[in-house]
Amino acid sequence: MHSLKRYNSFGIDALANELLPIKSEADLLNADFSQPYRILGGGTNVLLLKSVYDRIFLNQLQGIQIVNETEDDVTVHVASGENWHEFVMWTVAHKFSGIENLSLIPGTVGAAPVQNIGAYGVELKNVLQSVEGYHLPEKLKVKFNNSECQFSYRSSIFKTTLKNSFFITGINLLLSKKQIPKLEYGSIKEILDKNGISKPSILDVSNAVISIRQSKLPDPKIIGNAGSFFKNSSIPLKQFEVIKSKFPTIPAYPDDLGMVKLSSGWLIEQCGWKGKQLNNAASYEKQALVLINLGHASGQDILNLAQKIQEDVYLKFGLKLEPEVNFWD
Repeated sequence: MHSLKRYNSFGIDALANELLPIKSEADLLNADFSQPYRILGGGTNVLLLKSVYDRIFLNQLQGIQIVNETEDDVTVHVASGENWHEFVMWTVAHKFSGIENLSLIPGTVGAAPVQNIGAYGVELKNVLQSVEGYHLPEKLKVKFNNSECQFSYRSSIFKTTLKNSFFITGINLLLSKKQIPKLEYGSIKEILDKNGISKPSILDVSNAVISIRQSKLPDPKIIGNAGSFFKNSSIPLKQFEVIKSKFPTIPAYPDDLGMVKLSSGWLIEQCGWKGKQLNNAASYEKQALVLINLGHASGQDILNLAQKIQEDVYLKFGLKLEPEVNFWD
């Protein structure tokens, strides 16, 4: 039996009968996927709800390679087991622009397209060319181009149709050699102005994003968490106007689909959950959207808190919060 406590950022102490590393495509091709299995990367976006799992494959594929380069841009292939933030730092160090706003997002590269990760006005789909991997258990190698990935807000074909049946081995990103910082979202520009930076480099933007995230989010090495537990809600304009008539200070902004996006953290806070504890789990005192393990929480403790928050938000606003975290039940 193998403890999974150090393999998931919530710090849930579940067990696995088998814990099998995948360090090469040969390991993948030689693995037995005919029996029940799970695939684990950085474990930063999963909630373990069972006490024991049969077999878990650990994605440990490594490697970063420039596969094409022009005067203006570069195509980079990165293996799915690489740490996402370390890869972002690699691109910044090489002055390749495009994902600096995604600094300090936890997890592996392989999880990035599954979630279509995004932050501060940038989503992975903006720079992703293709995703490579294997259909399991047939072990058929496939490459998906951007449109075939069916990206949407914090979702993709790998989280829906192909969930638990596709092993991502690597992704290809098109990055720019021209440093064009994206400063419109969050408090990036405010921090840059405060530091007297009028012409920011992508390193300056990355540092600002890191500073913001560190001020708002707990370090999972110290406090078990998976970052934002819920997605932000997008609703039709008419529905938003009804809610706004009752709650005039509600923050909102338009999304790419003509809907109105709301801050789920704000909704949770209005229901009184910010910093509030339920058994061994709590809503983080600095960011209500983050649910934390107070030290000895089970996956069920975290889930109970999430469900109670969902109930209260629905009762107050008529909105159902959708989890961003993947449940392993």
